[in-house]
Amino acid sequence: QVQLVESGGGLVQAGGSLGLSCAYSGTFFHNNVMAWYRQAPEKRRESVAVITGGNVATYADFAKGRFTISRDNAKNTVYLQMNNLQPEDTGVYYCAADWRGREYAYWGQGTQVTVSS
Repeated sequence: QVQLVESGGGLVQAGGSLGLSCAYSGTFFHNNVMAWYRQAPEKRRESVAVITGGNVATYADFAKGRFTISRDNAKNTVYLQMNNLQPEDTGVYYCAADWRGREYAYWGQGTQVTVSS
């Protein structure tokens, strides 16, 4: 059974940092595209960062220069390091895996990130 489990969310002051982790089961995702998304209250879910099986990373404009996505296949984990967080970064952050052309096939349950001003 495929599982994605996020952790590392919490409450942080503006300007602070958080590191999120997404642990996945098995080796199925080692060569897969994986991503982080977020959803703020009353807003649509949006892409934050994507990393390919070859470790090529792309970022949403708001994440460039502040967030870093990485993966460690030996640990079956994808990471999102977030620096200089701002209140507008508040939301639930989700890990996603296995891009199917229009949508990711697998999603984690999400982890809450709250940034206070």
